[in-house]
Parts: sequence; C-alpha cells; structure tokens
Amino acid sequence: MTEIYISTDVETDGPIPGPHSMLSLGSAAFTADKQLLSTFSANLETLPDAAPHPETAAWWATQPEAWVACRTDLEAPADAMRRYVDWIKSLPGRPVFVAYPAGFDFLFVYWYLIRFIGKSPFSHSALDIKSFAMAVLKTDYRESTKRNMPKRWFDALPHTHVALDDAIGQGALFCNMLADSRLAGK
Repeated sequence: MTEIYISTDVETDGPIPGPHSMLSLGSAAFTADKQLLSTFSANLETLPDAAPHPETAAWWATQPEAWVACRTDLEAPADAMRRYVDWIKSLPGRPVFVAYPAGFDFLFVYWYLIRFIGKSPFSHSALDIKSFAMAVLKTDYRESTKRNMPKRWFDALPHTHVALDDAIGQGALFCNMLADSRLAGK
C-alpha cells in the first residue's frame, strides 16, 4: 500500500497541549510525486480550563489576519478530531505524519487524538522535515534551516500562519526534498 504524506501544521495558544489549546489544524495529503490528493482544516474551540500563554498571546497580537482565520467556524475538539480521523481513513494509502517541526505539531495532534479519539492513525511516529533535510544535505542539524536549503526546494506558496496554507507549503517542500534525495540515491 502506498504511503500518503500528511503534511500538517497547527496553530496554538501556547507551547504544550492541556494547559494550552490547539486553535487550528491543517493537513494536506500528498503522494511521493507531489500530487495533492486532499486537504483537511478545522478551527477548534479552546479546551476548558486551558489559557493562552502570555508569550504566545503577544505573538498572536502581531498576526491579526491569521488570528481571525483560526477563530472562525469553531468546532468542538472531539468533533474535529473524529472528522480528521475519518478524513485520514478515506485516503488511498498508509498515512505518514510530516511536519516542520514535527516535535511541536505532532505533540498537539497526537495529544488531541489520544484525548478525544483514544488512538492515533499515525501510531507513535512523525517525520520531521528538518531532520530529513539534515540527512539530504549531509549537514549538522542546527545548520539544516530553511535559509540553508536549496531554493529549488521551495514552491511559490504563502506562509501565512493559517494552518492549511502552511501545511500545503511544507508538504510541497517535503516532496521536493524527497525527489532530490531519490535522484541522489541513483
């Protein structure tokens, strides 16, 4: 069964789930050859008893358009995560969670999946784009930043801090990296 790369971005009101909430979830399902199969997006109601982190709240104050985008058409977290799992199951292959940075985005998605669904269609794993860049570029991890990546890896896609926009951009980046890595391996 073919792997489907689920490029995912989240917007949150703090650094960890539980005390803070995931505000928005965006995912874009790509094949290895960069075909965008489908997308998912949800804006979530905040968790009861959670509160924004002061530093994150200050950052959001500098992003008014993205803030408005993630606070419209809110869904209960349980409903959004159930819809997310149904979307993943509808895809024609095995899902692979992909993010930049996966350590942050997967933390929130996995926590919400376990809390509201009881399991994760991704199991316990996530593919980190920066770690993959380290391997492809054959460089140190801290040197594997976007500014040090080849320009050809970046499509002309916006980075807006709207979860779905950023998921699509990061998915295209990953697919371009994957193509380069496979060419280099031949």
